[in-house]
Amino acid sequence: MSLLERIDGPGDLDSLSEEELSQLAQEVREHIIDTVGEIGGHFGANLGTCELAVALHSVLESPRDKILWDVGHQAYPHKILTGRRERLATIRQYGGLAPFCSIGESAHDIMGAGHASTSIGYAVGIKEGMRLMGAEDEGKVVAVIGDGAMTGGVAFEAIGQAGGLGTPIVVVLNDNGMSIAPNVGALSRYFNRVRLNPKLWHARSGVEGGLKGLPGGIGSAFERLGPQLKESIKAFWAPGLWWEELDWAYMGVVDGHDVRALREALREALAAERPVVVHIATVKGKGFAPAEEGGLEGMEEWHAAKPNSIVNGSPTIPKAIPNGAASKRLKPPPPQYTQVFGEALVRECERDERVVGITAAMNSGTGLSILQKAMPERYFDVGIAEQQAILFAAGLALEGVKPVAAIYSTFLQRAYDQIVHDVCLQKLNVVFAMDRAGLVGDDGPTHHGAFDIAYLRCLPNLVMMAPRDEAMLVSMLRTALDYDDGPVALRYPRGAGTGVTLPAKAQPIAIGTGEILREGGGTAPPGSRVALIGYGSGVGKALEAAEELSGLDVAVTVADARFAKPIDAGLMAQLAAEHDLLVTVEEGVLAGGFGSAVWETLNDTGTTGAGGIRIIRVGLPDRYVTHGKPALLHEEVGFTGKRIAERVAAVIADRDQPTPAPGSAIVGT
Repeated sequence: MSLLERIDGPGDLDSLSEEELSQLAQEVREHIIDTVGEIGGHFGANLGTCELAVALHSVLESPRDKILWDVGHQAYPHKILTGRRERLATIRQYGGLAPFCSIGESAHDIMGAGHASTSIGYAVGIKEGMRLMGAEDEGKVVAVIGDGAMTGGVAFEAIGQAGGLGTPIVVVLNDNGMSIAPNVGALSRYFNRVRLNPKLWHARSGVEGGLKGLPGGIGSAFERLGPQLKESIKAFWAPGLWWEELDWAYMGVVDGHDVRALREALREALAAERPVVVHIATVKGKGFAPAEEGGLEGMEEWHAAKPNSIVNGSPTIPKAIPNGAASKRLKPPPPQYTQVFGEALVRECERDERVVGITAAMNSGTGLSILQKAMPERYFDVGIAEQQAILFAAGLALEGVKPVAAIYSTFLQRAYDQIVHDVCLQKLNVVFAMDRAGLVGDDGPTHHGAFDIAYLRCLPNLVMMAPRDEAMLVSMLRTALDYDDGPVALRYPRGAGTGVTLPAKAQPIAIGTGEILREGGGTAPPGSRVALIGYGSGVGKALEAAEELSGLDVAVTVADARFAKPIDAGLMAQLAAEHDLLVTVEEGVLAGGFGSAVWETLNDTGTTGAGGIRIIRVGLPDRYVTHGKPALLHEEVGFTGKRIAERVAAVIADRDQPTPAPGSAIVGT
């Protein structure tokens, strides 16, 4: 039996020697390589934290002591050591382990978060909460944060508060030079300098001791200087000066793959009873040669592993295509929305010298890596700092630049005040390109783009649009950049497009106009005229539902709203006047969403039809949706053409429904 097979919880580490703990860390690493290489998932960051997880759980008593893993994509070793080893193969699978830490999954997961830079803030709150509740002795608190997450401003806010309060927490700064892509900014360069020059952190004690040992009374004079001497030496030599000036004790740089060194540093830090940062150096992808030896490119490539990408600890070799097989292939799959956007943005930059692209540390995830390669002078990466991305865009817009901030829908939430206060209030020409709108799949509720329609629709001066396919995305990007009267929010889903032909030349769309894609011709019994109104990815579901209903005695019209704000009031009035039932379809929450916009428009304009009209809103439920393949999630929440058609058929067949009064609307959810 291996050491790992004997570990059912953190307490099982207590009896192991340091040599056995090091062996255990390697067994954890091998288990991750074998398992994640088969099923897919976050990879490189977890390989870098195996020794750290073992060291933490060997010196702490979890869950009494709190270990907070920033983001959680580096916490697979933690999950393995806390009773979830046998379920690791289910991670990110529907009904399986969560992709990040989850307080509902284990008592050892103290916080649940899939957004970066939050662990230190949690740690300060938890420890101060212990103080307030008279339970200061109820546990130590350690936050593990990657240096990529240190580019997020909320981490700095927490550091400042903890230093001011003297909160006795330990922060482990896991420094590997990477988040997903290589880190950017002055702070990252500072950490790299320290990490690559370990002599710097030896220099402080060496110089201080050498000066005090000078002969002829000179050494004693230096010693009498006391604090002044120490501060001077610290200012000149110490790599942790920034932390020290904020009243933190700095320890480092510690080898993050040396269990003995980690345990010693952690014990000293925990005993200090003050804010302490332990700066460790790790290798992202440690133990997996293509990542470890591939430099920054290898680390970025293996941030996550695709299913079946590793066999027997090595990357799989793509199968050769037999002679003649290429000609028999089916046509290639449609391009990803992200790729279509990235290539379209490059063309827009070539067309208009004012256009630039901005990312918050997600260059490849948003497609901006295409712009970075083609026109690096028009590409900006602010790090994991969405607030700064939007403030930066606002500053650019004030100078006449046309900035496109490409940020996932879920991450744009982090910059909400900047959207409200710095862009919309001032009516600046900023384009918010929101990738991953809707249910994104395996990353789960922290990453689903469920709320952007609702949280943006209430803002003045903002135009909101969503394409039904990749061709429309190209046209809408042109529309957004041609618009000169304020900000535009453009949402589009994750994954492959629909396979339509991309336009040779982008054509702008008139703001606030929808279009009818399918006319509900023919005759139908009273109450059986239905209009399905889709927004973004909801259009495809509406068309699928129309096909499902085609065998029934129902007249079905399908419209693409294209804009949620301003909404096409004329088209909505027409559809209300000509149909008995309106069905809005959106891949977002219903509360305050696109369907609400349709109802409000009809209600405010008094155009609900002569005999009133019934409205059904189809969208995401009022709860957080779990992780899993999008098709499974869509089925779970009823966001499929078949389920929509069933709801429509049930409403039409239900003769017991109350008849709406003239000029009113009944909203079905």
